[in-house]
Amino acid sequence: MKFFLDTANIAEIEEAASWGVLSGVTTNPTLYAREGGKLADFHGHLKRICDIVDGPVSGETVGLTRDEIIREGVELAALAPNLIVKVPTMPEGLAATKALFDMGIKVNMTLCFTVPQAILAARSGAAYVSPFVGRFDDISEDGIDQLEQVVIALDNYDFGHDVEVIAASIRSANHVTKAALMGADIATVPFSVLKNLVKHPLTDRGLESFLADWEKVKNA
Repeated sequence: MKFFLDTANIAEIEEAASWGVLSGVTTNPTLYAREGGKLADFHGHLKRICDIVDGPVSGETVGLTRDEIIREGVELAALAPNLIVKVPTMPEGLAATKALFDMGIKVNMTLCFTVPQAILAARSGAAYVSPFVGRFDDISEDGIDQLEQVVIALDNYDFGHDVEVIAASIRSANHVTKAALMGADIATVPFSVLKNLVKHPLTDRGLESFLADWEKVKNA
């Protein structure tokens, strides 16, 4: 499984990259605004992220018509060779994805919740399909079950191009474990979740024991 950070925070991205575990980033204007950024500066911020990350960086379009999405997608893709255009799952998004695919521009189709949506996204040319796990949990439904159905369904078909499943809106280590076991290609997580993935009480105890033993050796 590959790990993408869901953030616009440069410090978080640089730290995760330094661990050697960061495969990509997904971000959007809302996340950038939370960092105090202005929409007018979003493209420059995306380019900076692309310079840091050795992997795909998904930048989201904000238009709702196919022409707006295509125009924005072309502008975004021109920022860097690793920029992936994030497009919402809807009829206009499918049409825009097909047009961008024909131009050789990769698309991450987001806000995907069902198997039919995922198949339509892949058929339209999306390189990445992002089922949202956490949003199902918000309405007391099983997001992991929906994700598993998408993984199984997409594995049944050859779409003529590579399609990777991004387990999106991941909020816990348990989600990551289940997504990995079912074969999701990528987990998109906030930095707080990525940090928690490294931790375990037995690891902490082992480190404490090691440090205690080392102190005894040093003081012997």
